[in-house]
Amino acid sequence: MTDLAIRCEGLAKQYRIGEREPYTALRDVISEAAAAPFRRLSKAFSNGSMVRQPTDFSIRNPQSAIRNNTVWALDDVSFEVKRGEVVGIIGRNGAGKSTLLKILSRITKPTRGQAEIHGRVGSLLEVGTGFHPELTGRENIYLNGAILGMRKAEIERKFDEIVAFAEVEKFIDTPVKRYSSGMYVRLAFAVAAHMDTEILLVDEVLAVGDAAFQQKCLGKMEEVSRGGKTILFVSHQMAAVQNLCEKGLLLSHGQIVQRGPIAEVVTDYLAETNFLAAQSLESRVDRQGCGSLRFTEVSFKDGAGKKVTAFTSGAPAVLELALSNTIGCDLRKVRIGVGIDNEFGQRIVLFSSHLASRDFSKLPATVSSLELRIPRMTLAAGRYTFTLFASVNGEIADWIKHAGTLHVEDGDFFGTGQMPPPGQGCFVMDHEFCVR
Repeated sequence: MTDLAIRCEGLAKQYRIGEREPYTALRDVISEAAAAPFRRLSKAFSNGSMVRQPTDFSIRNPQSAIRNNTVWALDDVSFEVKRGEVVGIIGRNGAGKSTLLKILSRITKPTRGQAEIHGRVGSLLEVGTGFHPELTGRENIYLNGAILGMRKAEIERKFDEIVAFAEVEKFIDTPVKRYSSGMYVRLAFAVAAHMDTEILLVDEVLAVGDAAFQQKCLGKMEEVSRGGKTILFVSHQMAAVQNLCEKGLLLSHGQIVQRGPIAEVVTDYLAETNFLAAQSLESRVDRQGCGSLRFTEVSFKDGAGKKVTAFTSGAPAVLELALSNTIGCDLRKVRIGVGIDNEFGQRIVLFSSHLASRDFSKLPATVSSLELRIPRMTLAAGRYTFTLFASVNGEIADWIKHAGTLHVEDGDFFGTGQMPPPGQGCFVMDHEFCVR
């Protein structure tokens, strides 16, 4: 038996903008199937080929996917997934991620190319996909199981486990149209994850659940992947993707532009989206505060005071914060804060004059800058965003979220010539192991 779970070759999907697909009856499907061989033969004689050459993404205009009132949601997508692999599919909105999963789920058919699925597929693409709103939770479990090809005895064996996981015991005999969106997605995920399918396709649906349920779902997917189930996971939550998946595919304008280890793919995606790009503080309109004190510029220096574009792990670092006093007089009780976030937007460290008991009782009107001095940079190599905060006399004066990007390069932190491997945390710390 082949070790491949999924193989896609030249997969493409075209949609016509502003038009609905006509309703297709059974007689239309039969006539289409009967006429297809003759149509292919005629096209082969007239064109000599039916295969459209792939487009080179590196020179492609992003708008070229839309032409003649049509859009190519997918364009010459080819990849293979082996049994038991957990693959994250990431990309911007409109990149083609959901379209790809719909084709693999047989919800829609491709315009060109083919997709081979080796094994029974369970999918969770949208909240309530495959659920009938008038049926109860109990009836929908049996309905979904039957759609997936499960026998009644198999469904009954899994029934209690599904209900317990979804935490809907009290409402299992209530029509699902009366469920909240969270209850809906919990039950839908529980059915898809517990049925005896070899392949599980999960789209961006976990965002509907609360944080506790998201962790529960991720734990369940880790469990089923260890059992040999193949998972394709689409999400914009990069932390979840990187924790769960081994490999990744990056889609952009309907094409695969990167594939490989998930850490590398996520890094390329974040760079492509410019999420970490610094912005001019003078022009920021999303800042908050009364404006009596404002940040105007941030620059980076090394321990010797020389301006740098990146800090070195293990070396001294200085953030110089240029200020503007807009009221023209001395400021009282000034607090300054700098928060550092990782590439997933999670706060990892806070520098605060208040926490360090270093607030400024008075800041003269002539002061034009402050320095945040870090004796030894303990952040691991990577890109980080920073948030700036200032308050005057207990009132927020300036607050700029994601004010810019802080780059940290590898350094000989331990003086051994050894560099920490990538993806092994955000910090490097002095330590030693002792035998007792």
